[in-house]
Amino acid sequence: MPEYRAHFDFDIRFANGGGLAGTGFRLDLPSADATEDEIARLLIAHLGLALVDEVELRGLRIVEEPHRGSRGVGAASPAAGETRVVDLSHPIRAGLVTYPGLPAPTITPHLTREDSRARYAPGTEFAMDVIHMIGNTGTYLDSPFHRYADGSDLAGLELSSLVGLRAEVFHLEDAWEAARRGIRSATLADRDVRGAAVLLHTGWDRWFGQPEYGAGAPFLTGEAAQWLIDAGAVLVGIDSVNIDDTESGGERPAHSLLLGAGVHVVEHLTNLGSVPPRGARFTAAPPAVEGFGTFPVRAFAELPA
Repeated sequence: MPEYRAHFDFDIRFANGGGLAGTGFRLDLPSADATEDEIARLLIAHLGLALVDEVELRGLRIVEEPHRGSRGVGAASPAAGETRVVDLSHPIRAGLVTYPGLPAPTITPHLTREDSRARYAPGTEFAMDVIHMIGNTGTYLDSPFHRYADGSDLAGLELSSLVGLRAEVFHLEDAWEAARRGIRSATLADRDVRGAAVLLHTGWDRWFGQPEYGAGAPFLTGEAAQWLIDAGAVLVGIDSVNIDDTESGGERPAHSLLLGAGVHVVEHLTNLGSVPPRGARFTAAPPAVEGFGTFPVRAFAELPA
């Protein structure tokens, strides 16, 4: 179904004095035929305002455009049993470069189909292969053990914190720029993220596997990581090369804060543009490997059909 947004400037006057103005504002709409009064009420709900006396909209345009998660516009509820699955993982293959400077995986046969024919009944054959790779390959999850020696390893993670999480997707392709790559808490503060997987869609996955992927990438700031912890998020994912700024030296505040608080981190997601801001369920479960801190996941979202 097509989605619509309103573009406008506005002036708001409050009943107890004072006012608020905005230019170039964009707001999700429930339908293309929303009236100006309805849009004004949605604006008030989105901004969380009280004691509003009057709203004036200027230059109002309604355009067909994907929703970004405006407060006041609810997500569609799926019919019972009707869901579709969106794959959010990069495929892993021999030679894949995920993080510049880390080794690429190698895949070698342990038992070829040809050799297996001598071991099994006629017409029966198998292939058994060996993959050698670093845990930081493809789309992967960081457990607290990745950062802290006494943190939970992959085998110690509660499945309930990895499977079927309510997803809050922030579509931020046009919300950051090269001069200020860090995603701040103010960009995330209009959502209730308690108990949710917070997924940051920056669009940087378009460079995955290319030299451009490793430089100038968007990231989550330390203060935004702390805000997500305080707000009750249980997992944070990003479609960028790292959740931290890899160009700031050896500091990793987002990793340190999130993993220290038991909030899982998923990096190198992809295809987040296919997931709505609200209404999806997110899963990213690694194998239960003891004494291991990070491993690839098949991350996916379930959403209304």
